Amino acid sequence: MSNFKPLKREEVNEANQAIFDNLEKAVGFVPNLYATYAHSNNALANYLNFANTKTSLNAKQKEVVNLAVSQVNNCEYCLAAHTAIGKMNGFTDEQILELRSGKASFDSKLDALAKFAKNVTENRGATDEEVGNNFLNNGWTKENLIDAIVLVGDKTISNYVHSTTKIPVDFPAAQPLEATV
Repeated sequence: MSNFKPLKREEVNEANQAIFDNLEKAVGFVPNLYATYAHSNNALANYLNFANTKTSLNAKQKEVVNLAVSQVNNCEYCLAAHTAIGKMNGFTDEQILELRSGKASFDSKLDALAKFAKNVTENRGATDEEVGNNFLNNGWTKENLIDAIVLVGDKTISNYVHSTTKIPVDFPAAQPLEATV
């Protein structure tokens, strides 16, 4: 939809202005995707509250899920953003590409997480039993399983917002996955 654009601070309500100010302080800018959520008076706060809730997954593990889900959903915005965040969390370019493909040969536990996130996303929650068992057999708990599914939902929301609005990507573009295959 070409009629969507990220909003500027002066175009949003007071609550979203406060969020924009906090994002400027924390990140240095307001990412276009968040500025697009602000078309709703409530969605930006609701999404950030959801995305920032406590979870049993650490930041690096969350990026495994974010990268796998964003690849399945083919979200160029989230792939770009989470490639940058993945690097900030210690992943190499090669590892990021592998995680996007739903695997992690460099770490068996992360491999099970990447495969699980990809499978949940591809099958819209109807996870293959073998993939779920592999997840649990690689040291993950049932709490981790539920938290990973919640994170799949979180990332899918952003993937869908970008896929619908097509707002400009304001992170360095992610390398095409097919170029590495």
